[in-house]
Amino acid sequence: MSARRETETEAGVRRDLAAAYRLIALDGMDDGISTHISARLPEAEPSGEGRHDEEERFLLNPFGLRFEEIRAEDLVTVAADGTVLDDPTGLGINPAGFTIHSAIHAARPEVACVLHTHTVAGVALSCLAEGLAPLNQWALQFHDRLAYHDYEGIALDLDERQRLTDDLGPHMAMVLRQHGLLTCGRSVGEAFLRMRDLERSCQTQLAAQATGQPLLAASPAMAEHVARQYEAWAESPAGTALAWQAERRRLPSPFHSPERG
Repeated sequence: MSARRETETEAGVRRDLAAAYRLIALDGMDDGISTHISARLPEAEPSGEGRHDEEERFLLNPFGLRFEEIRAEDLVTVAADGTVLDDPTGLGINPAGFTIHSAIHAARPEVACVLHTHTVAGVALSCLAEGLAPLNQWALQFHDRLAYHDYEGIALDLDERQRLTDDLGPHMAMVLRQHGLLTCGRSVGEAFLRMRDLERSCQTQLAAQATGQPLLAASPAMAEHVARQYEAWAESPAGTALAWQAERRRLPSPFHSPERG
C-alpha cells in the first residue's frame, strides 16, 4: 500500500469515527463525556527491512469533549496499551475507558470498531435477568449472537479484560450487566448500525413489557431464520455500506470539520 493510499484510508477511518460520535449524540445515545467508540487504524507502511515502523494504533475520543463536538482532526491516536501517540487537543484520554476496548481489539483482530453506550433503555435491559427477548424483528438478529458479561464495577481492573473477551466469544454484540451495551463491527458503520438496532430492541422490549399484556415471542427457528436474513443483508450491495452512507448524510457537510462555539 502506498503512503498516499494509507493516508487516505486513515483519513476515511477518522471521518467515519467522527461521524459515529456525532450520530450517537444526535440519536440521544451519548452520556455526557462518558463512554467511547474506538477504531483500529490501518497498519503502518513497512520499513525498508520489511518491518512496520509502528505497532497497532487506535483512535479514541479526547476526554472532555461531548460527542457532538468531536471532529476527525480531534481524535487521539493510542497504542494497544493505551499509550497516547498523538493528541491534537491536548485533552488526553480516559484510560479506564480504553480498558474494555483494548481487550476486544487485542482478542478479535477482525474487529475494526468497538462502540459502547450507557443509554437508559440499554442499562434498563441490562438489569433484567432474562436479558433480550425475541419479541421484535430488531431483536431477532441477535438470536444466539448476543453475549452477556457480569458487572465488576467501573472498568479499572485490567484483570477483567480476559473475562470480558471470554464472555464475548465470537459474538459482535454484548450486554454489560447493570452497565450498558456494546457492539463490534468490521467497520465503523457496521458497529453503529448494530448498536442502533440493539438499542431499538431494548426500547421496544421495555415498551412492550410496560403494557402488562401477554408478550408474543418468536420461536427459536424463526429467530434463527431472521438472524441469517440480517447477516445476508449486511453483506449485500444494499446492506451495511449503503445504509452507513445514508446515516452520514444526516450530518452537516463537511460533518468532520464544523466550527465549535
